[in-house]
Amino acid sequence: MKIQTITFILFVLCSCNNKDAIPIQSTKEKEASTIITPNYELIKPPSTINSLLILFGGFPESAVDIKREFEILEIAARNDIAVLLMNFNRKLWLEENEKTKLAKIITESITSNNIPTTNIFIGGFSSGGNVSLLIANHLIKSDAQIKPKGVFIIDSPIDLLELYRCSKRNIKRNFSETSVKESQRTISSFDAYFGEPENNIEKYQSLSPYIYSTNNIDNLTYLKDVRIRMYTEPDTLWWKENRMNDYEDMNAFYIKKLSLQLKETFNSDHIELIETKNKGKRANGYRHPHSWSIVDKENLINWILKE
Repeated sequence: MKIQTITFILFVLCSCNNKDAIPIQSTKEKEASTIITPNYELIKPPSTINSLLILFGGFPESAVDIKREFEILEIAARNDIAVLLMNFNRKLWLEENEKTKLAKIITESITSNNIPTTNIFIGGFSSGGNVSLLIANHLIKSDAQIKPKGVFIIDSPIDLLELYRCSKRNIKRNFSETSVKESQRTISSFDAYFGEPENNIEKYQSLSPYIYSTNNIDNLTYLKDVRIRMYTEPDTLWWKENRMNDYEDMNAFYIKKLSLQLKETFNSDHIELIETKNKGKRANGYRHPHSWSIVDKENLINWILKE
């Protein structure tokens, strides 16, 4: 083995043991570069950065999972958009201290990597959409220097009260093992944290992005001047055949209601509801309307670049 090869291997091994950010520099002049930390993965385009897209995955998803399910990095790089893939997950709501901590992580990731703050967009899939709405509202409300211009959600369970009620119905139906197990975890978690909805609706309202039954959007009021997109695929046939769910059990129902509520409250044309058909598919090819794939990536990029 040549000395140069041994030296290279030792260098790689030493670098991998560094707990701080790991810059993976491109060996080609026009390739994107990646910076990895425990909190996020940042992909910077090879030329000037004109925008930043921050992405949050669903309940179990890390940066690696987002890359697998949402292949947007190449088209983002071609359009001079940096992408920040967050490892923050397993959250359906955010306490105030969590918002402050997450805002600090986002701010430091941007300032330490010299990312412009003039054109920032935040989005997420499933529970990551809840986080996206709540942190975007917090950033605008607070004195943080990061002020997103747009936020989007992908089939997110935005109404925690209705999520609880739907979970109760799923358990009673006992139709799908997957649905029953997910619902049992939800009920257990919500009972421990919120208590029974009938006596604790104020707590649900204080943390949920939206409560349909009371028209409550208190956690979104600072998004009035922010561009908002809501993606969903209301495939009632799939949900009926695979989960025995009705339309009122689906995220799509409450997302549509929220879009109408925001349009009325904000009196804004910045609110978009995008309902798709037959686009939901996981990276492994499995058909599922609750998927990243319902987003048209090129259209999303054009939305970000729109003045």
